[in-house]
Formats: sequence, structure tokens, C-alpha cells
Amino acid sequence: MDAESSPFESSEMLASFLASTPVLEESWGLCSFANAAAPGSFVADQRGEVGYLAFSSVQVIDGSEPSCGTLMALDELECEHLFSLLRCDGDETIRVDAGFLRLFLEFYRRPDFQIKIWELLGKFKMLIVTGHSFGATTASLTALWLLSYLQPIASPISVLCLTFGTPLLGNKYLSQAILRERWGGSFCNVVSKLDVVPKLFFAPLASLTPQLHLLLQFWQVTMASPSLEQHVGELRKQNFYEFFSNVKGFVKYAEQSGGAKNSLFWPLGSYLFCSEEGAICLDNATSVVKIMRLMLETVSPASSFEDHLKCFEDHLKYSYYTGLLSSQFLKRTNINGLSTSSYEAGVSLALQSSGIDPQDDNILRPAKDCLQMARRMGCAPNLNNAHLAIRLSKIMPCAAQLEWYKVRCDESGDQLGYYDTFKKFGASRREFKIDMNLFTLAAFWDDVIRMAERNELSHDFHRISYWINASHFYKLLAEPFEIARYYRLGKHLVQGHYIKHGRDRRFQIFDRWWNQMIAGAGLEPRLFQNKRSRSRDASLTQDSLFWAKVEEAKDWLENANKERYSNKLEPLLLNMKDFEKYAEELIERKDVSKDVLAMNSSYRLWAEQWKALKSKLPQPLDPALSGMNCD
Repeated sequence: MDAESSPFESSEMLASFLASTPVLEESWGLCSFANAAAPGSFVADQRGEVGYLAFSSVQVIDGSEPSCGTLMALDELECEHLFSLLRCDGDETIRVDAGFLRLFLEFYRRPDFQIKIWELLGKFKMLIVTGHSFGATTASLTALWLLSYLQPIASPISVLCLTFGTPLLGNKYLSQAILRERWGGSFCNVVSKLDVVPKLFFAPLASLTPQLHLLLQFWQVTMASPSLEQHVGELRKQNFYEFFSNVKGFVKYAEQSGGAKNSLFWPLGSYLFCSEEGAICLDNATSVVKIMRLMLETVSPASSFEDHLKCFEDHLKYSYYTGLLSSQFLKRTNINGLSTSSYEAGVSLALQSSGIDPQDDNILRPAKDCLQMARRMGCAPNLNNAHLAIRLSKIMPCAAQLEWYKVRCDESGDQLGYYDTFKKFGASRREFKIDMNLFTLAAFWDDVIRMAERNELSHDFHRISYWINASHFYKLLAEPFEIARYYRLGKHLVQGHYIKHGRDRRFQIFDRWWNQMIAGAGLEPRLFQNKRSRSRDASLTQDSLFWAKVEEAKDWLENANKERYSNKLEPLLLNMKDFEKYAEELIERKDVSKDVLAMNSSYRLWAEQWKALKSKLPQPLDPALSGMNCD
């Protein structure tokens, strides 16, 4: 047994959770209700304390439309602002299906859709967005939009997208962007073993006409009329052996290429594969594609038309599978001939649950290899968490050196404080050592972020209090040094001020993690709370951007002293008045460390010069300035 293998994967935990709750059956029930409604409809409902939004699979879009099955960049329809957090590195481009994106935008622009969305968000802390077939892609894009909207405001609302028989939505870079934002666990796609729809978009749809057009009619008519017999005759006339051969060939090509081509569709989120024997859940896209291909191998050119027909009927049988999963949750299956290894037993159970024939060695061996690979990758994130914790403990002396430097500066007779001392004497030997410590710490945390974005850490890494607190402490300690270096080197003269033009992305990410934890606890960030004042000054200023704001205030003050035109002077005065109020509130709450109030600190010097300027001002030029103290 591989030392890194484990039967306890997050994807399997997700499958067990869904099967043990009413979520699967309730979601499918609402999808069925939406399917029976008018084309292009959606249904909203409440089940306990959970809000549901379900989209009909009967949409005004089909495989004959040129845009269906064609990938396009998000910005080509000028809708990238709806998915603002999704991003790529380098020359990579996030692409989604053009037809499905247009379909989502039609919903997004509908007043009834907007009203219902905000009503659900205002009422529930948990929202499940669901859909079947083509409606599933609308559900996925709706969930992506909601996650993009909710994350920057650190909303405590949870969004889960649960789809049934969904076609592929976008390329590999869409999947990677979702993993970077730690949203992979928000998407679960339920797929029956023989459902051909989730595999269709690996192949160019033009190569599947006219069979695909007939299938779309078959599915939509069948949903309205339970009787299949009247529609089977037309299907018999088509050459579906060639149809399946084409699909299998392109799935195999995608498996071999690993989705490296920007023009290829690729899975996103977790996949719950269902069969009569149970279900397996995978959250590694490469494994998902491999299992999709192996499941298609069970339908060969020698298979009868009835076997091919099952692949079409399976797209409509999710009521059967969801009910089966729920009833089988507590069922124990006897496995004979296994070793005592729980790992081997787990793999064999998963193979049995997938419905793969244990007698077919051509499929069984690759499927077992695929599941073993997925299990190794499933365990690796938790091991990486542990290795990172060890690495962090080894570099803690670097943080201790920064703290030591801060204390020495605070105790120094020049009364500059550590920010101004580091900014002024950055070329000295002592400050050079601090620079090296800063580089070491930054390299570690950049590595943490890269691993999180590559999905190499546990899915809940950014919610683990140990790592949130550690990253927050690092930000409060190190960012003032980074700001000091930025202004010492004069980068603000070339790039602009630090907050908008110089702040490293790692600090923005740590801000988001911290605010999400605070919001999840039902609180607001410390800086926006009316809390009782501290009894003593904070050890670290609780706004890591405080000194960057001081630098901007110094710039406003310098410009105000030179400005002679009132229409240009007033905005500068208002900016400084707002900063003065903000800083005084921090000081009153003792949310600043004592270096801020050092006799010769940048802030103290700015406050004195600002007071001198106010004393020279005539009657305020704007009513908003009337509250300024001009004494």
C-alpha cells in the first residue's frame, strides 16, 4: 500500500454527506418541477433553512446553434465583471461555452430572476443552485456569479451548485481558476454511469449531427411525455455505433492531452458517478475524464441498440438514482477475496459502486489505477498542510527578528518608530538583515498561495484558524516593512501609491481569508466595530495599510500647501479630514502600536503640519469642511 494513500478523501466525504441528507432528492425534485414548467423557466423554493434555485433543462438552445459547443473568452461578451475573481496566469485564457454563457446572461438580465436571487440571499445562509442537462450549465454560471459577488464582501452565505447530467461548461483554465479561489467544493455534478451528455462536448458537435439533434428532441419530448416507445423508432434509424465511436475517441484524446489545449472542454468541481451498485465521487479532473472514458468502453460497437438506448435513457433517470443512493447509504456490501488492507477494500468498493464489470480486465485494471491515483492525490493535500506547518516553524525566527527590530526602534532615543527607521536607514547592515528576513517570509507565503491555487492543500485550508491567524499575524508584522521599502526606493514616483499600485497579491488574499473568518463568525472586521477601547496599545497596528495611508496623506498635504485653486484644494482637504478622523478612531481604540505616536514618526509630523494648515484656512470652502477644527 502506498504510504500516501488513504480511503478518506474529501470527495468521498462529500458523496456520503449528500447521500445521507435529503439534498439530492430535494434538488432533483425541483429540477423535475422546473423541467415540467415552461422552457427557459426556473423555480425557487425553501426547504427548512435552505434556499433552492432550480433551472429547467428545456432551454431555447440546441446543438444546431453555431455557438453551442464553441468555447469563447469571458470578455468577448463583456461579462467578465460578473466573474471578476476568475483569472489566469500568463497567456492562458478562461473560456466557456458561448451558447450556455448567452443563456445565463438572458436569465441575469431578467427582472424576475434578479428579484428572486436577492430575496433568497436576504433570507438564507445556505443557497443550493441546481439544474438538469442544459439547465445545469445555467446553475453553474449562476453559482460562479454569486461566489464572485459574495467573496469580496466576506459574506457568510454558502453557495452549493448541485447539477444532474451536466454538459461540460468550459476549458481547463476555468477549472483551474475555480480551484485557485478554493471554490472546487462548491460544485458537485451528479452523473449516471451511461449518461452520454457529460461526455458530448469533448467532441466537436458538428461531427455528431444529425444524431445529436435527434437526441435533443428525444430528451425534451420524453421529459414532457413519459412514454418512450413512440420516440424509439426514429432513433433506430440512426447510426449510433459511429456516434459513440466518435465521442469515445475525443474523450480518449482529452484524457491523453490532459486538457492542455485551450480549445478543449474540461470538467470542473466534484463528480458523483452513479450506478445501480452505488456511487463513487472524484474531485480530480484527470481522474474524472479517465472514468468517463472507461464507462463509455462498456458500450462497444458490438452492443445492441437496446444497450445504446440505455445511454440516452440514463440522462433522464436521475430520480431513480437519487432515490437509490439515499436508500443504499447505510447498506454494507460483502466483499470476498480481499486482503485485510482497508485501502484495497476501499478501492474495490469504489470499483463495485461504479458499476464496472469485475470480469472485464481491459476496463477493471485501468479503472483501479485511476482510483488509486485519485486516492493518492486526495491524501496529498493533508500531508502538504502538515509539511507547511513544519516549514513555518523553521522560519519563525525570521518573524522574531522583525519583532526584535520593532522593539529596538520603539525604545530608541530618536523617537522615529520602526516604520520610519526602516524607511530611512534601509541601506545599513542591520536593515539589510531585516530585508533578508522579509524575503524569506514572503517566499514561504507565496509558496503557500501557489500550492493553494494548484489545489495541493486541503479544500478548507483557507478556513483553518491556525493558518488564518498565522497569515494575519504575518501581514500585520511584515506589510509595514514592505510599505517602507516601497517608498524608500521611490517606487511611488514611478508606479503610484502603494495601496493601488504596489500592494502584493498575497496581502490581498490574506485580507480576504481573515474577513471571511470574521464574517463566518457573525462579526464584522475589528476596524469597523464599536468595541470598548483596549486597556493598552496594540502590539501591532491592526490596519496593515496604515502607513501607506499616511504616505498618501503626506502627498495630499504637500499638494494642498501648493494649491491656489479652490476647486482643486477642496478634494485634498476633504481627503485629509477623512484620514484624520480614521486615524483618531484607531488611536482612541488603541488599535495602533506605540510607534505610530512616536514623537518623530511620519504620522505625528503629518498631524502637526495638518493642524498648522487648518489654522491658516479661511471660512471652509465647502459645507463638508465645517466640522474641521481651525484652532
